Amino acid sequence: MPAHEIKYIFVSGGVLSGLGKGVTAASIGLLLQQRGYSVTPVKCENYLNLDSGLINPIEHGDPYLCDDGTEADMDMGTYEKILGKNVYRHNFITMGQIYSSVIARERNFEYKGEDVEAIPHITDEILKRIDEAAKKDGAEIVVVELGGTAGEYQNMLYYEASRILKTVRKATVVHVHVSYLPTPQHLGEPKTKPTQLSVKFLLSMGIQPDFIVCRSEKPIDIRRRERVAMFCNVSPENVINNPDESTAYAVPQTFEEQGFAQKILSLLNLPDRAPDLTHWNAFLDTVKTSKKKTVEVAIVGKYFGTGDYELRDSYAALMDALDHAGWHEGVQVKTRWVNSQKIEKGEPIEKLLDGVSGVIVPIGWGARGVEGMLVAIRYAREHKIPYLGLCYGMQLATVEYARNVLGLTDANTTECDERTPNPVIHMNKLQEENKSRRAYGGTMRLGRWECNVKEGSIADKSYVAHGGYTDPAQRLVWERHRHRYEFNDDYAKALEDHGLIISGRSTVENLAEIIELPTNVHPFFLGTQYHPEYRSQPLTPHPLFIDYIRACNDRAKLIK
Repeated sequence: MPAHEIKYIFVSGGVLSGLGKGVTAASIGLLLQQRGYSVTPVKCENYLNLDSGLINPIEHGDPYLCDDGTEADMDMGTYEKILGKNVYRHNFITMGQIYSSVIARERNFEYKGEDVEAIPHITDEILKRIDEAAKKDGAEIVVVELGGTAGEYQNMLYYEASRILKTVRKATVVHVHVSYLPTPQHLGEPKTKPTQLSVKFLLSMGIQPDFIVCRSEKPIDIRRRERVAMFCNVSPENVINNPDESTAYAVPQTFEEQGFAQKILSLLNLPDRAPDLTHWNAFLDTVKTSKKKTVEVAIVGKYFGTGDYELRDSYAALMDALDHAGWHEGVQVKTRWVNSQKIEKGEPIEKLLDGVSGVIVPIGWGARGVEGMLVAIRYAREHKIPYLGLCYGMQLATVEYARNVLGLTDANTTECDERTPNPVIHMNKLQEENKSRRAYGGTMRLGRWECNVKEGSIADKSYVAHGGYTDPAQRLVWERHRHRYEFNDDYAKALEDHGLIISGRSTVENLAEIIELPTNVHPFFLGTQYHPEYRSQPLTPHPLFIDYIRACNDRAKLIK
């Protein structure tokens, strides 16, 4: 344990999910961090999955991939982007992990015959993991986000752990409750009753919130602030406005204007310090000015729909990376979602991609929609539309090139056709060895792997120009991976003889990591086996995304 006393901030949510608890937690963390405090986040998820890797992205959003291979909730990405630091396995807790650990301990007779119960054994395990995160990260303050909403039976033990920490263990705990104040259109005023009921759930569990963060379309007025304070038993000055912003990255600034960090530090019995938000505020100014110009990029994928609705969260990290690069280049990136199954059903590709400045094929799994993606890749290649392939998008770009340039019309990935005569993408023979050496995800290659980039390539010039290399002299870069199938080197020479450039290879297994076309053939055609989107941050956009958006912007000028 750190020599200092650890302080705890719990962030809960009410009324509905998706309010922005993660943004609130990260924003609080940033304001404290910029005051010189060591802060670490912890996300507590309700589900019984051990991680987020096997959850359908439509069900729970895009799993976020960490350096150590952890497949976590996408709020972990929010922490990394706002705090500007990496998070790891110890920063992510699921109820499945907790129960699994406790049951394993019981089977090993570590409880010495005691009857094992939810309280105290489950709650003790939760608190043990929170403290372990603080110890590993050397944190003075832990910001703990409680998944779900108050009143759900799935997360009650997290709330119990919070209560026990404060009332039984006498730790210094601040509780921040994020709640929604809806404004029904036919009434025209924000309603506080849902928040009152949400806080009632907290009170029933023995938790009195110290702050209530009011999520709403517009800032709440004095009357609503007073009603929330009166019925929720908090001081009016501790009712914090958090209205919709043009970007979630503006939330720290909104909180700072209300003295939120100072109020939290007062309750934590810690001194306030002058924050250094110079770079963050300059970044927000850039965001505002970028709205004057727009480029449109087509995302050709298959994880868009849920019922009659389409969701951004299925590709959250990608959308964020595009925003970061767009702001860096002074443009607003507009995305056009193209369901690849519509292409397979006969909708004209010319119509679906008409007027776009770029095409991206992102992460994906399985055969559904793949033939539609291949049509889109060919169209982008032949019509010289800037193309970026991410993981599956790199693999399918290889398949498309083999089919339509090499003439191997039956080329495929064995993920889609195990019996294809030309498996240009396959399950690598070394994968079993990889599994034993890198024990993440069984047969998957997960987490941070080192890549050597070919001198003079598009990727190389991008990493050089934007400071992306971890070792510039050796042209080495660390990137995050999340895939099972690999480029088949049996076809490397034939593909290269026909103009495809393999511009990056892993340093250990020599696996193909980057493919591209020369700029005299195509303005920007590049695919990565890794996921650059998971490394992008608002203050430091990923180099490949910067140059991709730059190419899209050049095309936008031509087609106007």
